[in-house]
Amino acid sequence: MKKETPLAKSEIKAFLGPGSQFEGKLLFDEIVRIDGSFRGEVTSKDTLIVGEAADIEAEVTVGTLILSGRFKGNIKAATKVELRAPAQVQGTIETPLLVVEEGVLLNATLTMNRGGRPGEPAAKK
Repeated sequence: MKKETPLAKSEIKAFLGPGSQFEGKLLFDEIVRIDGSFRGEVTSKDTLIVGEAADIEAEVTVGTLILSGRFKGNIKAATKVELRAPAQVQGTIETPLLVVEEGVLLNATLTMNRGGRPGEPAAKK
């Protein structure tokens, strides 16, 4: 039996499968998975999952990003960015928490904040 990712398939509300292509703006409130080709903008307060077969060129602003495919562009995540092998990332990443698995190819500028919304200064304690 194949092991599922921590997010069950039933939790995913939209899916762009392998071989599919989309260009434009994607806005969502729940979990979305992309395994195809996407060009444009992605905005959400929830989770974006990018599968191994995916090829993304985009401006991404999300709560959490779980990335295993090819990505070129800018990432702003309010909660976390998780890069899983064999991900290839080129661009910028802004997030309070970054997880990178061994085998990921990462050529990016990284800005880490302490939480809150991307682009806002960290809250003082």
